[in-house]
Amino acid sequence: MAPIRDYVAATSIGIVDGEIMLDLCYEEDARADVDMNLVMTGSKKMVEVQATAERRPFDDAQLAKMIALAKKGIERWLPSSRRCSPGCR
Repeated sequence: MAPIRDYVAATSIGIVDGEIMLDLCYEEDARADVDMNLVMTGSKKMVEVQATAERRPFDDAQLAKMIALAKKGIERWLPSSRRCSPGCR
């Protein structure tokens, strides 16, 4: 097994009723106009970015806002990941 080299965290983001939201619950996700997932490492490298216009297309500005909000959420959650995996560098 390879050693853990970095922490990883993921979140969902979406546009629901015209509002960009972080960490959607099932009900929000089910009615989202846009659904996005972002996975990022502790060193702020992106592992996965996946976005789908479920009901309405989105523009570059909305995409940038969704990525910025997702990064803030992930940065808030990474300390928990570090506490759970103290052997990681």
